[in-house]
Amino acid sequence: MSAASPATAHVPPAPRHVSAFRVFQALLMRDLSVARREVISFLLRTTFQPLLFVVVFGYLLPRMGFMQRGYGAALLPGILGVSLAFASLQSVTLPMVMDFGWTKEIEDRLLAPVPTWLVAFEKVVSGIIQGVFAALFVLPIARLIMGPIDALTVSHAGALLAVTVLGAATFSTLGLVLGTAVEAQQIGLMFSVILAPMLMFGCAYYPWRGLDHLPVMKYGVLINPLVYVAEGLRAVLTPSLPHMPLAVVLVMLTVFTAGLWWLGLKTFMKKAVG
Repeated sequence: MSAASPATAHVPPAPRHVSAFRVFQALLMRDLSVARREVISFLLRTTFQPLLFVVVFGYLLPRMGFMQRGYGAALLPGILGVSLAFASLQSVTLPMVMDFGWTKEIEDRLLAPVPTWLVAFEKVVSGIIQGVFAALFVLPIARLIMGPIDALTVSHAGALLAVTVLGAATFSTLGLVLGTAVEAQQIGLMFSVILAPMLMFGCAYYPWRGLDHLPVMKYGVLINPLVYVAEGLRAVLTPSLPHMPLAVVLVMLTVFTAGLWWLGLKTFMKKAVG
């Protein structure tokens, strides 16, 4: 049999072009699938401590007479803010530390046919989704533990969505900064030196307006992004109680998100090419 002519020889098909959006979608779905398989450990890691605060400060102490029952209205939005913030932060920080440090899995992602910045953006979006999920998980449980809260309302759905997404975005981008700037050996120190003070001075367990008689502290805590998450949730969930103006909250969360994204992208790109 004669050899095939050049005209009839088999030519392999040209590789099919895959859009950057499809690659981004695949990376995101992979991260969410991993999170779904580890949902129990994720919820224990991000919501167990806030729910313990609900049990002690929202249920036990008011019924023992050590705290006013109205304290629950100020506490619940703060607890949601803590769950939202730290779920978003940990969902980005811990994978970044592992990917760049131990597993080197980030190298596979950097070979994907997408701009390098899109890999970092996918991690941030994944953190936002997981943070919102943690807050939605905590809200009904905390409300059930505390009992009736007269000032609580969920009628401002649009504002609630805006605060929740912006708050999660702020802490996801902060997670990108910490995950690419902190070495794996220092991750424990980061939680002690950075996150513990942020939690204590983030107006999560007390309202910002409660600091009116402590002006130095009242304005000093404004560098803490958790303040705006907690106060934003108070503004939309308990609007009849004193809170920071919602417009200020939305503007500051937007500024924090933009600034932290810029800084996090710089540290990510530096580490990716280093």
